Amino acid sequence: MSIIVSLYRITANVAGYASRMQPSSPDRSARLAAFAALALANLFWAGNWVIGRALREAFDPITLNFWRWLVAAVVLAPFALPELVGKHAVIRRHAGLLALLAVTGVVIFQSLVYLGLRTTTTINAVLLNSSAPLFMLLCSWVIERERATHRQVAGMLVSLCGILVIVSHGEPQRLLQLEFHAGDAWILLAMPAWGIYSVLLKRRPPELGGLGLLFVISVAGLALLVPAFALQTLHAPPRWPTPGEAAGVLYVGLAASVGAFICWNRGVASVGANAAGFTLHLLPAFGTVLAMVFLGEAFSAFHAAGIATILVGVVLATRAATAASLR
Repeated sequence: MSIIVSLYRITANVAGYASRMQPSSPDRSARLAAFAALALANLFWAGNWVIGRALREAFDPITLNFWRWLVAAVVLAPFALPELVGKHAVIRRHAGLLALLAVTGVVIFQSLVYLGLRTTTTINAVLLNSSAPLFMLLCSWVIERERATHRQVAGMLVSLCGILVIVSHGEPQRLLQLEFHAGDAWILLAMPAWGIYSVLLKRRPPELGGLGLLFVISVAGLALLVPAFALQTLHAPPRWPTPGEAAGVLYVGLAASVGAFICWNRGVASVGANAAGFTLHLLPAFGTVLAMVFLGEAFSAFHAAGIATILVGVVLATRAATAASLR
């Protein structure tokens, strides 16, 4: 329980500070706090991709997604339920929006990611995930009629170059040797769902705080997952997980769901989907670091060059977006 409380405090403190910023605020420190929250979300999600691949034989995609959000809902309940007292009318009034957030962010995106990780490599999955900012730009244009600036597009392209440096190990000819698998299509299909989710966050009811919103979305997503989970259980009765598998489920439920989504939701509410989307290019950089720490992979010059390029692109895109919001 102490671990849960510590994780909650860390993420809530970082994201909570970011949430106090208005999109047009000139406060530089508040902007930095918002992007720090987004970066922390990407760090948590980087671990999710690694664990999702590692647990592909232990859990089917629906089952892993169900247990992930069940853990998240149970952890969130003591903190979120007091916040939701007296707000039933608000939830009913915005039921359609909350359902869409649950469908896109909890059910479709996460299930498709885990489905894709069963048959594709981690490298391919991370590379395809880097297309998310493009889909977020498109969704922002379709839903909100918000256009990207030239500098935002330039920042996205610079970050993509950094990702390619890491994937190719600094040798461009290696890109021609990448093999694509059936799971790549599932990963790619997940990206528009994430774009829609992130854009719709701007319409979240202001009466619901970060924890309350995430709890409502988690419970709604679980309700939508129950029928598929029940059918999967009848088809293949679950077995008792090993300690390592249980630890993996706890991670995706606590860090990748509670921690990451608190940070992401608050960050997006502060700076908008377009600016937040560019920080997703931090995910492969964090994934590289995690691979070195936990898998013992050596740090090479191309890692440094790739990560530096990614960061340059993120700074270019997010600074441009922030400056534009002040005009």
